[in-house]
Amino acid sequence: MDGNGRWAKTRGHDRNTGHREGVVSVRKVVEAATTVGLKYLTVYTFSMENWLRPDTEVQALMSLLVSSIHRETPDLMGNNIRLCAIGDLSRLHDDVQQTLAECVRLTSANTGTTLVLALSYSSRWELLHATRQLAADVAEGKITLDDITEARFTQCLATRGLPDPDLLIRTGGEKRISNFLLWQLSYAELYFTDIFWPDFRENELYEAILYYQQRERRFGKTSEQLN
Repeated sequence: MDGNGRWAKTRGHDRNTGHREGVVSVRKVVEAATTVGLKYLTVYTFSMENWLRPDTEVQALMSLLVSSIHRETPDLMGNNIRLCAIGDLSRLHDDVQQTLAECVRLTSANTGTTLVLALSYSSRWELLHATRQLAADVAEGKITLDDITEARFTQCLATRGLPDPDLLIRTGGEKRISNFLLWQLSYAELYFTDIFWPDFRENELYEAILYYQQRERRFGKTSEQLN
């Protein structure tokens, strides 16, 4: 969800105004996702690299996260949406951890769209964590090297239990992955748009889905094999 700061700058506002407007886009996109029946939606909310931003902006983002979760929890319940979170959550401020954990608990039995927040997340961190876990299991004799398969490795990731994404949407004009779900995106379709995230709403999501529907997903096979 890129472009909050640039959206605000072009309008003469501070960056936090862009972040607040970005929350509105999250709400609209989640509502649209439930409308079309998407089962999973992951939003890259705060990366590990975002901790390097000025302290004032980080503090504002943490406060915005807390207030947003409080405000949106009733709607999540009303729309049967389950909330999950992935990342190094231990680095989040205490009030964020508590608020997030309570929302995850309250929505855990919901059976509609699963909304996944990537918070304090880094794919390199995730892959390193999984590698260390498997190495420790081998060292302790719990498994052998031959036991390390793609399936077992996947179970060590923060996204265990979640399907790999079919479509990646990147807003704000950048055309890179930015340390996001590197393992899981191996066969995802990539959709890049110049639209800043605060301007990305329902119709923009539908356009991205239409793009996805027009793609031929071969997974290494030929078109003739698929036909």
